[in-house]
This record gives sequence, structure tokens and C-alpha cells, in this order.
Amino acid sequence: MADVYRLGGSLGVPRGELHHDIRTRFLHRFRQLSGLPLEDMGVVVLQGGSGFPLYNSDNEMLFRQEAYFQYLFGVNDLEGWYGAFDIRTGRAFLFMPRLPASYAVWMGHILRLEEAKAKYGVDEVRYVDELSAVLAELAPPCLHTLDGGINSDSGLPMPAVSFDGIEQFTVEAQSLHPALTECRVFKTPGELAVMQYACSVASAAHVAVMQGVKPGMFEFQAESLYLHNMYSQGCRGSHYTPIFASGSNAAILHYGHAGAPNGRQMQAGELLLVDAGAEYYRYAADITTTFPVGGTFTPDQALIYKAVLAASRAVIAAMKPGVRWPDMHLLAERTILAALQAAGLLAGDLEAMLEARLGAVFMPHGLGHFLGLDTHDVGGYQPGGPERPQGAGISRLRTARVLEAGMVITVEPGCYFTRVLLEPAFVDPLLGRFLVEERLRQFLDFGGVRIEDDVLVTADGAQTMCDVPRTVEDLEAVMGGAPWPPPKGVPI
Repeated sequence: MADVYRLGGSLGVPRGELHHDIRTRFLHRFRQLSGLPLEDMGVVVLQGGSGFPLYNSDNEMLFRQEAYFQYLFGVNDLEGWYGAFDIRTGRAFLFMPRLPASYAVWMGHILRLEEAKAKYGVDEVRYVDELSAVLAELAPPCLHTLDGGINSDSGLPMPAVSFDGIEQFTVEAQSLHPALTECRVFKTPGELAVMQYACSVASAAHVAVMQGVKPGMFEFQAESLYLHNMYSQGCRGSHYTPIFASGSNAAILHYGHAGAPNGRQMQAGELLLVDAGAEYYRYAADITTTFPVGGTFTPDQALIYKAVLAASRAVIAAMKPGVRWPDMHLLAERTILAALQAAGLLAGDLEAMLEARLGAVFMPHGLGHFLGLDTHDVGGYQPGGPERPQGAGISRLRTARVLEAGMVITVEPGCYFTRVLLEPAFVDPLLGRFLVEERLRQFLDFGGVRIEDDVLVTADGAQTMCDVPRTVEDLEAVMGGAPWPPPKGVPI
């Protein structure tokens, strides 16, 4: 039996059970989707990740395992490994580097073969230099690899598997990537337990920021509160660079990068948009909250916030198996535009606004993305699946699929007032006719609002995995010191 992964007092993850379930599910999925006759099916071979040096220095980035490799085999913590999975028999093999004794001086205990077998719960563990010999003993008709499979979010291909002796085998690189990617789209109960833990940790860290932020603090000080709370619960990283965007910075969708390092001093009367997740056992949470630095929404801030919250709630209420994801994006746009129209920021026919793609001026990104081992998880655009929609904003959707039970997808509508989009729109004959320019110019330094939940599609609907205050009233109460979640039976 494999060991239980745990960092400190955090969630225990039974590696063997989790990845045995994944491999069993994958085995059936591959046999269904590969299109290969049984006699042509062979052995899956995956190459784990390796270290990344920092340019030409002797320093390395913190190692994170290659996601497909961890998914099948559960080796989340060590580099230079290979894995093999025999489609014909269901037997799983791991191959570990043969390390010199000096490794233990610098890096710690070197696993023995039997220790690795017990730790990761596979059928057999050998050394990497024995990989070719073991595969030859298995005598597969081919090796199934991920070579060249394209990530539809990054556009980057999977590198070719490489090991000494691979040239003696027939490599089949067409069927594995789509089948293994499709398997990752649907989460097992074990995966959902890990993701729920990451979401719970991230939710609590967001609340800690709400209760700790004060006017005059810098954005990075709020970020440090978040990271401390997250790490104290065993989530060593946030899975992506956190965004702590105050004032007009909140209209910058990927603020927080090295060129804009969460460095602004926050002022009373501004909103703070926090897009920050958590990583546990390589699985991601991804949550966005937006709240007033001084603890109280202004009327204009409450107006925009309630519009985005209405969009979020409308989408989650409408989500269920059989629903097209592009339709959810359009529902979010419709809800936000209707609220702006009712508040006098827009004028004209709502249907004409949607047809003109006015929604992209205020929400230039897609509604959400799959979530799992990657923040933008794989499977958005699969061979034979729906094509990417065309049109401003909606073309940014990371998937156009029909929802199915077991998917985890983010719901993150937003409304931003971005000069680089609004100024051209004011003079655009197609878009400008809907814009009440005098009123909208009052919002050019507003920034924006985004609300993001991690949502599981269930058999008959959908449910959020997050637990943060969302209404204006709850946010103001929590920032004023009220507990969250509120005690049962006690109104906040």
C-alpha cells in the first residue's frame, strides 16, 4: 500500500488509492477512445519532469512535476523519473534514477526500490537505465507516448519521450494525448477531495486578507498575508502568480507579474481585486474576490459589484450537464450589460449590444476555464469537439464544450473600465452608440470587479467549492470583524 502524502497537519492524500483509481479509469477511457484494436495496444510511457536551472547559474527553480506524469503515477516530488503502464494487463511500473551516494549529503535519503514501490503503490520499480530492458521483456506492439500533443491553452506541444534504446520500439503518438487529456477533464472522488482542500485553504486566506487589509498598506503586504495563511495550511504555492490589484490596477487582467509586482499603496475609497489560488499535491484552487480597501462600498462600487455578482449567480444557477459553455459566457455578458443599462451607463437595445459584441469592452476575457493539475487545465479544445467561438471576448473562451458531470470549471465574470478599450469604443460607430460617454468617463480610473468560483458540475446542476463572503453586506460585515463562515443559525 502506498504512503499518505501530507504536509504538516494538512490533508492526507492516499497516493496508491488515488492513482490506482485514475489508472483504472484511464484504462477504460483509452480502450474506448484510442480507436486501436486490442491487439495493437501496448505500453504507455511517460517521462517525468526535470529541474530548471535559473539561466546559466547553479540555482534551480523549485521543482514541480510534469502534470500528466503525476496524474498517472503520483510521483509529485522527484525529478528524472519515468513511468510505464501496460494497457494489456493494467500493470504500472516506475523507473527511478540511479543516484550516487553523494546525493544523500545534499538532498537527503535515496529511496530504495522497495521503498519507492510502497510509497507510490505501483506494481514494480526499477532504475531508469533498465527501462529499455524491461520494456523489451514486456514485448509490446508499440509504445504509446504524448509526443507532439498540443495544449490548447498555451499552443505548446508535448516534448518527445527520450531514453536510451527507444529506437528499438515502435512509437505510437496519436492516441494517448487526446485520451489522457480527456480523462483529466473528469475528476475522480479522490481528486475532488484534494481540490476541495485547496479551495478551502484559499478561501480562508482570502478572508484573512479581507480582515487584515487597511488603507495605506501596499498591495504586496496584502499578498504576504495571503501567502502566510495559505502556506500555514500546507499549501506551499499559489499555483500561479497572485494578483493583488487596487484602484485602477484592477482593470489589468494579469497584474502582479514581474513588471507590475503588486507594488502600489492602497488608499481608502478604492477596491482591491485579489485573484489568488492555492496548490496542494499539485492540484489547484483559483479564487477571485473584490472588496473595498476601507471596508465600505461606495454607491458606484456597489453598483458594479452587484452586476458582476448577479452574473456569477445566474451562471452557476444555469449550469448543468448538457449546457453549452459559450451560452454561459453570453448569459454573463447579458446580465452585466443589463445592469449597466439600468444604471444609465449604457443606452439602447440590449440584444443589439450583444450582437455588436459590446460585452467584450467590459469583459474582454472568457468566462472561465477547466481546473485541476494545471490552473488552466487541459481538455478545453479536443479533436472532434466544439471549435473556438468567434467574436470579441467570446473567442477568449478556453473551452466551448458542453458541460458534463465531473468537470471542474471556474466561473469568473468581470466588469472592467479599461481606457485602452473604452477610448476607441467611444468613437466606434458600432459600439459608441450604446455608450453614455459622460457617465462612463467618471469610471475611467475605477479599475474593475471580478468574482471567481471553482465550480463542480454535478449530475443535475453545479456547486461552488469556494467559501468566501460574496454579497456586499457580507463583505462589509466580515471586513468589520464578523466571523466567516458565520456560526450556524446566527445571521452575519
